[in-house]
Amino acid sequence: MDVFEAIRTVLAVRAYADRPVPHEVVQKVIEAARLTGSSKNDQPWHFIAVERAETLKALSEVATSGRYVGEAAFAVAVAVRSDSIYGVSDGSRAVQSMVLAAWEEGVGSNWIGFANLEPVEEILGVPDGYDILALLSFGYPAQSLGRGNKRRKPLAEVASSERFGTPFE
Repeated sequence: MDVFEAIRTVLAVRAYADRPVPHEVVQKVIEAARLTGSSKNDQPWHFIAVERAETLKALSEVATSGRYVGEAAFAVAVAVRSDSIYGVSDGSRAVQSMVLAAWEEGVGSNWIGFANLEPVEEILGVPDGYDILALLSFGYPAQSLGRGNKRRKPLAEVASSERFGTPFE
């Protein structure tokens, strides 16, 4: 799948098939995050892959906006250094890399939450000096998804040419 096709077709997945994802695919997803560019090549992140069912269940009990993580084949927590002014942007770039790498393999995902993830930090033993930026669930979609059927605003509403308000054509 080429990159634009992945971007065009990827959708948030909140229901997963009861089917394991091969460890090689999990490794590819983590490697995609590691290889992501970061400001000044600082790499202010640490990625925690979670594959054990009991840990996924524990995460589902504290991730109130994404209880479905308990049904996922695996999850990845993205921790960023608290002292990094670029941590949010660099970590977010890594999240998107993981989402696209997984989608290429037919594995769906969803970003669970953005704040109030301190209980996740406790479960995963995240040390002081790091904050959880994101928790992502991954797995094969439980149902067939309409690849590319997205409700997005028209390009003319969200893009300009040279100056804000000048139509982009």
